[in-house]
Order: sequence, then structure tokens, then C-alpha cells
Amino acid sequence: MKLKSPSSKVLVLGLLAVLLLVAVVFVFRRAGPLAPVRVTVAQAAEGSLTPALYGIGTVEARRSYLIGPTVAGRVLRVLVDAGDTVKAGQLLAEMDPVDLDNRLVALDASMARGASAIAAADAQTADAAARRELAAVNARRYVELGQQNFMSSGAVEAKVQEQTSAEAGARAAQANLSAARQDLVRLKAERAALAQQRQNVRLVATQDGVVMSRDAEPGSTVVAGQAVLKLIEPGSLWVKARFDQGRSAGLVPGLAADIVMRSRAATVLPGKVARVELQGDNVTEERVAQISFDTLPAGVSIGELAEVTLRLPATPRSLLLPNAAIKRQGGQTGVWLLEDGSLRFAPLRLGQTGLDGQVQVLDGLKAGNQVVVYSEKDVDAHSRIQVVQSLTGQKETQGTP
Repeated sequence: MKLKSPSSKVLVLGLLAVLLLVAVVFVFRRAGPLAPVRVTVAQAAEGSLTPALYGIGTVEARRSYLIGPTVAGRVLRVLVDAGDTVKAGQLLAEMDPVDLDNRLVALDASMARGASAIAAADAQTADAAARRELAAVNARRYVELGQQNFMSSGAVEAKVQEQTSAEAGARAAQANLSAARQDLVRLKAERAALAQQRQNVRLVATQDGVVMSRDAEPGSTVVAGQAVLKLIEPGSLWVKARFDQGRSAGLVPGLAADIVMRSRAATVLPGKVARVELQGDNVTEERVAQISFDTLPAGVSIGELAEVTLRLPATPRSLLLPNAAIKRQGGQTGVWLLEDGSLRFAPLRLGQTGLDGQVQVLDGLKAGNQVVVYSEKDVDAHSRIQVVQSLTGQKETQGTP
């Protein structure tokens, strides 16, 4: 029996199926899930980096003062309002003195009475001293007469007793005088304390400043230490800025700063780091520094946001890479190194970082090495890659099979 040869139609269909399979495989390898990952690369080059720190902060007053009573009471009157400029010693507000004035009058009367008691005690002391002198003279005379047998022993003893009583009376009068004087001292101290309390109800400015807030109105009751008014010293304004702890190496007082206020974005104000706080923020991982103005601009408001840029000293010449190329792999920091068309993760030891996106490489890389900067998706050592000039473009510069 003779076999029939396949018809041309079957051959054509088979050829089309093979071509379709080849096309599908090609598409999968070039544009599908099996397609190489498009990446951009950069070369490690030597250069000098000028590190900079960037932070955001708010304008605060270096010195602010809370003006309030030392004891609880009711506000009698408030003489200033927020925004007013005040001078040192100026009366700002007054608390209700309640009965302090009456108590001062009572103490003045007690002091007058004490002065009279001192005068009376002084007179009694003089009288007692005179009686003592007279008793002493009489006692000496009777003793002499007794020795000559002109006076009986009983009469002599009586005069000696009178002398003893007169001396005791003189000492008692002197003690009464001392007690009266001490009582007057006590009354003066009480009056001074009461006068100080009376003075404390007058809330005065401790120095020149500006009233920031008026926190209590007449008739309201405040406790001891509660602020009625808040003052600031306008010449002490500075910016409390926060910086990333990971890039804060070199943050020390005295660094020059460029300050840009939110209200005047086109103006760069010179300043410097006045103080670096010892305690950072462990939640946001930031360090806090106070930035002072070289010349305080007019119209700065408390609480206004400001951008601060600190310029650090230039680094020695070393390898530089784009910061975007730095990756973390297995707990290590490094880059994906492109060698002979394949990828290898190279751990690095990094140094300073600039605001232009460049980072200093201290160890782990050589000049001219190519590293992956951007990729369409995460890559690993087994990834097939396609090097392009830009991820948004289609021009191929190098590839792997």
C-alpha cells in the first residue's frame, strides 16, 4: 500500500506554528516576564565633596518669660496686650490684694504700739535703776551703822533685802525693755514680708521685651506660677532645626548656615550654629540644633518654618557615586557592581553625603567601576539586565544575552 505525502497545506500550517512559537519565545525574552531588567549605570569617579546638612525648623525665642503671681489669686487688671512693647520695670498687670492693705494698716498700728511699749519699758528701766542705786546707798549706810552697833541686825538685813529687790526689779525692767524691742523687730519683719506680698501682686516686666500672649483676663482666678502674660526678648530669636542623625557627623557649634524663611523663599539669610542639643529624638532619629541669625531680619514671626542648610568642610579627593546607587543587601550597605555583563553586590564603606546626591566611598570600589543606579525592579546576582541611558527612553547601550 502506497503512503500519501503530506499536503502543502499541512506543511504551511506546521511552519506557521513553529514561527509563532519562536515569536512567542522571542517576545517573552525581550518584553515579557523573561525580558532583561532595564538599568542605568554610572562610573565611580574621583572628586572632592562639599558635604552639607539640610534641616527644617521653626523660629523660637531663645529667652522667654512667663509673668504670673507667686500665690493664687484673682486678676484685678491687665494693662498690656499681645504685641505691645514693654520696658523693664513697667507695670503689666495687677492681682487683687484682697486684705493685704488692711493687714498693713494693722501692722503699722502694732508697730506704733510697740514703739510706745519700748518707751514705757525704757522709763521703767530708768526708774528701776534709780531705785537700785538708792537701795544700794541705804544698804551700805545701814551696814556701816550696824558695824558700829548703832543699828540692829534686823534693820540692816531689811535694807540689804531692799537692795536685792531693787536689783531684781532693775533686771526685770531691762528684760521688759529688751522684749519690747524684739517685739518691734518682729513686727517690722512681718510688715516687710507683707509689703513684699503686696508688691508681688503687681506684675512688672523683668526686662525689655514684647508681649507674646495674654493668658488671663480681669476677674479670672489663677494659681501660683500660672502665667498671666508671656514675654519674649525679640533680639534673641533663633531657629530650632532638626537634622538626620545618619548624616549629622560634623554638626558642631560655629558652622555657617543658610536660612530660608517660609515667608521669604527667595532670600537667603546668613547664620551659624549656636548650640547643638545633647539629647536627640530617638523616634524620628534626628538631632536638634539652634541656629542663630547673623542679622535678625525685620518681621520674623515666632513659629515660622525655616529651611536650614549647613556647609561642612570639603573632603579630600576620593571616589564619588550617586546616592541612588547605594542599596542594602543582607544587612550590608553597598552597590550592584557590573562586571563583564553580570551583577555582583559589593559592600562599601561610605563617608560624607552632599546635597547634590553624591556620596563619598571610602572603601570597596575602584575608579572606573560601573554600578547600577536605577532599575525597573529589584535585581540580584542572577538577573539579566539591559543597560540603557534612561529608564524612560528606548535606546540600548549594552546588554546581556
